[in-house]
Amino acid sequence: MNILLWHVHGSWTTSFVHGKHRYLIPATPDRGPYGLGRARTYTWPESAAEVSPEQLPDAEVDLVILQRPEELDLAEEWLGRRPGRDLPAIYVEHNTPKDGQVPNSRHPMADRDDLLIAHVTAFNELFWDTGTTRTTVVDHGIVPPTVEYTGELDRLAVVINEPVRRWRVTGTDLLPRFAEIAPLDVFGMKVAGLAEHLGLPADRLTSHDDVPQHRMHAELARRRAYLHLCRWTSLGLSLIEAMTMGMPVVALATTEAVMAVPPGAGALATRVDTLLEAADRFVTEPQRARRAGAEARVAARERYGLDRFLTDWDRLLEEEVCG
Repeated sequence: MNILLWHVHGSWTTSFVHGKHRYLIPATPDRGPYGLGRARTYTWPESAAEVSPEQLPDAEVDLVILQRPEELDLAEEWLGRRPGRDLPAIYVEHNTPKDGQVPNSRHPMADRDDLLIAHVTAFNELFWDTGTTRTTVVDHGIVPPTVEYTGELDRLAVVINEPVRRWRVTGTDLLPRFAEIAPLDVFGMKVAGLAEHLGLPADRLTSHDDVPQHRMHAELARRRAYLHLCRWTSLGLSLIEAMTMGMPVVALATTEAVMAVPPGAGALATRVDTLLEAADRFVTEPQRARRAGAEARVAARERYGLDRFLTDWDRLLEEEVCG
């Protein structure tokens, strides 16, 4: 199939474009949010091809993947065809609702008969009110990292995008408590200057801003444990990647993390003191950390394998395009 989709979430899109189809990725001269084009910090296959808005009216497109409400009108403008009416459309919902109306949050694509909403977690499907719009869940899958956990550094690793802006959503406010246990290495977009913002000395938190994925994986694998403090996000793919590498996990028991992190793969709790104690044990007992990481690896590879993810998506795409 020829599938049109925007580059919105780098990790998810990286997995999606590893399928057997041809993927048309809009690219504009400014490389803005609606024309980002191919990834520059992730490895994508050649089947993910950039296309300009001017090329789209004549492009062969079998299905449109929508990920933001405004893409529905934008796709019609650029294609000259209406997704859901003139060609099939699937809306992928990556996020938990954040409109302040939980648990009564109405999805922007609620009560439609012209598309399908595919949630990336069952938690998202549970919390969004989509009315009469058809829904399904396709759990995440990841391209497995090429590195394995070593944990030789008695430091804690964190991956957060925009930790200052998102603050309590990503648990940024909790980081100083864990910095008392061990030095933190924070990877992600717009993490520069985080230590100063939190009032932490530079030796307790080091920022690694917008590091290419393969380099980030190599650095994560050297840290003793992975710290996941998100209060209200869907399910960070970096958490699954860390588990796949064999990292033990210290995570808040919120949203889909409850399903992703099994007993024995680390520590999962809503009581922060419990997580602090677990982090301290992993830092001081490397063998304990290694045992938990081994269980995390098995669980993540069984549930979030790339083959399962692509098979589920192929089945869904064929149903929507071929009926």
